[in-house]
Order: sequence, then C-alpha cells, then structure tokens
Amino acid sequence: MDSVLRVQGRIDSRTLLITTAALSLTGWTVHALALHRKLAATRKDPLTGLLRRDAYTARARRLLARHGDDTTVVMVDADKFKEINDSLGHAAGDTVLASIAARLTAWAGPRAAIGRLGGDEFAVILELTADRRVQRLAQLVRMLHTPVTLDDGRTVAVAASVGAATPDVIGARDLTRLQRAADAALYDGKHSGRAVLATAVHAKTPSINGRRAGRPGTAMWGRAA
Repeated sequence: MDSVLRVQGRIDSRTLLITTAALSLTGWTVHALALHRKLAATRKDPLTGLLRRDAYTARARRLLARHGDDTTVVMVDADKFKEINDSLGHAAGDTVLASIAARLTAWAGPRAAIGRLGGDEFAVILELTADRRVQRLAQLVRMLHTPVTLDDGRTVAVAASVGAATPDVIGARDLTRLQRAADAALYDGKHSGRAVLATAVHAKTPSINGRRAGRPGTAMWGRAA
C-alpha cells in the first residue's frame, strides 16, 4: 500500500510539473500573440490595411535587393480626392481610399510591398519584368478608374494618377531615387488617364517638398477605360 502511495505521489508531482509548464507555455504563447498583434497594428494603416511608411520601406528595400532590375516602383495619387471629401463627406473619402488599397493589393499580389505613404498617396514595389510592364501598368490604370460604390448605394467616379520607375532605366537600385523618379513621372501625367514610366530625365528633375518642378519628356500608356 505504501509503495502504491509513493508511486501515486511521484505521478502527481510529475503531472503537476507538466501541467505547470504547459500553463506557463500557454501564457507565453498568449503573450507572444498579443505582442504580434500590437506589432502588426503599428506596421499597418488602420483604414486601408496597407503597410505604413516605415514597414513599407523596409520590405521594399528587401525586394529591390532580391530582384534588382526586375522590380518596378509605382507611385499612385488619387485624383480630385479633396472634392470627394468636400462634396460627399469623409466617410465616402475613406471608402474610396479603402477601395484603392484593395485594388492595389489585388493587382500587385501578396509578394509585393504596398504602402500608404500618407493622405491619398500610395506606393507599390513588385517584381515585374520589362516585357510585362506596359500591359500590367495599363491594367492597374483601368482598375483604379473603376467607379466605387458607397455603403448607401451611391456610385462615385474615381481616378488616380500613376507613375513608375525601374532600376534598369533610372540606373540605380536606391528606393528613394526610384520613388522620386516615379513621383516626377506621376506628376508629368497627372489627370491624363495614363500611367507614366520614368525616364532618366525624370530622375534628374528637381523637386520641392518631394514634388517635382519642370516637365521632362514622358512615355505614357494605358488610357483608362
């Protein structure tokens, strides 16, 4: 009887240790998940679900390092967004921004870096070879010019200006230079209904507060349907 009690005592102690360890592991797992959610929340824009600037920049640079000349940097700016906010309200503006984000995500795919840089300005970097640029950028323009349906059933005509830059044309794999060139190309074709691919001239265009001055020659395609 004493031997049975001793065995039972050892079993109970072992069970207690295992249970305690399991509870501790569970506690750390819950803690780790909570930290992960908090980190994800700080990395992503709450309205659109896209990466914030810092998180986007880090991922974009990794993609540039990995794919080099087969990457394309795309800048997107919603056209007449202030008019939508002023005439239809900020809720409508939020719906438009969320719709643009969803379309960028669908277009670029899960391996791309997609960020909301602020306001109605977005950036995308993805692997995109030279032979596919024309077709894919034209597709993006068509997607961004598709009307948005609001929660109350109203339909809003939307548009966005698109500029793109590639390392092989710009002659650099630096993200800042590529975004500056893409931004200059975007403003070259503002409200044109076409995507503009930056040339070497765009890379040398002076800018004020990140916005270009002057108007270099352009290459444009993809008139919105």
